[in-house]
Amino acid sequence: MNVKKQKSDCPQYLALEVIGDKWTLLIIRDMMIGGKRYFGEFLKSKEKIASNILTNRLQSLEKEGIIYKIKDAEHKQKIIYLLTEKGINLFPILMENARWSLKYKSVNKDDAKIVKSILDGGTDKVKSVMEELRKTHLENN
Repeated sequence: MNVKKQKSDCPQYLALEVIGDKWTLLIIRDMMIGGKRYFGEFLKSKEKIASNILTNRLQSLEKEGIIYKIKDAEHKQKIIYLLTEKGINLFPILMENARWSLKYKSVNKDDAKIVKSILDGGTDKVKSVMEELRKTHLENN
C-alpha cells in the first residue's frame, strides 16, 4: 500500500488536510443542517458548487471516511450520501466556525437564527443534534 507522507503532524494541519477547503465544509453543512443527501441537492446549494468540484469533494470525503454512500432503494440509479460517525463528530467544529462568523461577519438572518438556536442550547443541544444525525445517517450503516 502506498502511504502518502504527510508534511506535518500538527493537529491543525492534519485536520485542514481533510476539511480545509470551503466546499468540503459546505457539503458537510448541507448534510447536517440542510438534510441534503443526493448529488442534485448539493448542486442546488446557494453557493453554486460546480459538479466536477462536488464529485471530487464527495470522493475525498468518502475516501477519508467522513461520508459513505448507498443506493437509493426506491430509485436504483440514485445514490444517497450519508455521514459516518467520524463525519458527525465534525458538527461541533462547524458550530464553532459559525459562532465566530456570528461575532465578526454579516450573517444571513435565517442562517443566524438556526445557528443561535443550537449555540444557545449549549453542549446539551449540540449533543442532541449529533444524536439526531446518528439516527438519520447511521441507521443504514
